[in-house]
Amino acid sequence: MATTSVTIRMDENLKKQAELLFADMGLNMTTAITMFTKAVVRQNKIPFEITADPFYSEENQHHLQKAIADLEAGKGQAHELIEADDE
Repeated sequence: MATTSVTIRMDENLKKQAELLFADMGLNMTTAITMFTKAVVRQNKIPFEITADPFYSEENQHHLQKAIADLEAGKGQAHELIEADDE
């Protein structure tokens, strides 16, 4: 079986985090990406669920815009941020 080279662009910090995680699993980046690609081909789909961040949903954005407009119009109440200690 012949092999070929693939080049991908990725955020440097993400790459470093992935390499550390893969190393903990006894893998390198090439092996991990090959495993992912084989799973995609075998299953004929991305092998995990991909969902959007609900923060960016149309409904939540509408809610946030309304809350901002209310605050700017003097309605509602701004609250201080509260930091909770990790337990």
